[in-house]
Amino acid sequence: MPVAGAPAAGLWTVLKEDLSCVFQRDPAARSKLEVLATYPGVHALLAHRLSHRLWRSGWRFTARLLAFVGRTLTNVDIHPGASIGRRMFIDHGAGVVIGETAKVGDDVTLYHGVTLGGTSWNKGRRHPTLASGTVVGAGAKILGPIVIGERVRVGANSVVVKDVPADCTVVGVPGRVVAARGRERHPAKGINLDHHLLPDPVAKSIACLVERIETLERELANLRHEPPPLRRIGECDSCSAGDLCCQHARD
Repeated sequence: MPVAGAPAAGLWTVLKEDLSCVFQRDPAARSKLEVLATYPGVHALLAHRLSHRLWRSGWRFTARLLAFVGRTLTNVDIHPGASIGRRMFIDHGAGVVIGETAKVGDDVTLYHGVTLGGTSWNKGRRHPTLASGTVVGAGAKILGPIVIGERVRVGANSVVVKDVPADCTVVGVPGRVVAARGRERHPAKGINLDHHLLPDPVAKSIACLVERIETLERELANLRHEPPPLRRIGECDSCSAGDLCCQHARD
């Protein structure tokens, strides 16, 4: 699973890529000057790129101090020990937290309120790994030394505590895989940002139950030699909208 560590390219090249990828994923971006001056996610990545190099060079206190300054200015808390790949985009930035042993691949997109957190007080790997092309919705929490596969979409406010295979959509608390997608559906260039197009497993379960109830009612009517119900449950004009238990359907 390709997950980037320290970027192989030069720092200036990586920073230019961080800037350019904003225009591919945020239609509100108008100019490079505007992005450089007003995007806290870009500022946070700039601070992290510098602090991470200091961290790897053994300047641990200086790295932590620079990371603290970046956090104060941007409200994005990235530990200097975290490994972040190229062309990462943090949209809005507010409230994003990335732990020390987290590993983030290339072309990853995080929305506000995302946490890549640990679940252990022990030293060693305790934060998640995000493979390339992952999109994490607002407020989602990915916890523990788990692996999120390539091109995974994590729904907003989900809490993911288990590994997720590539090309899947995960939603809920705790997070569970609700859809798998083929690679051919992804854009030829860039990232699929349709993280709002998520299935609703609760609505699907309710629909299955309603269908099952209707089947049982028809079978019961046949056994009793009665006419089958004429209306689907919840479609009676005398009942309130969305009512799933319509007595008039059996009258």
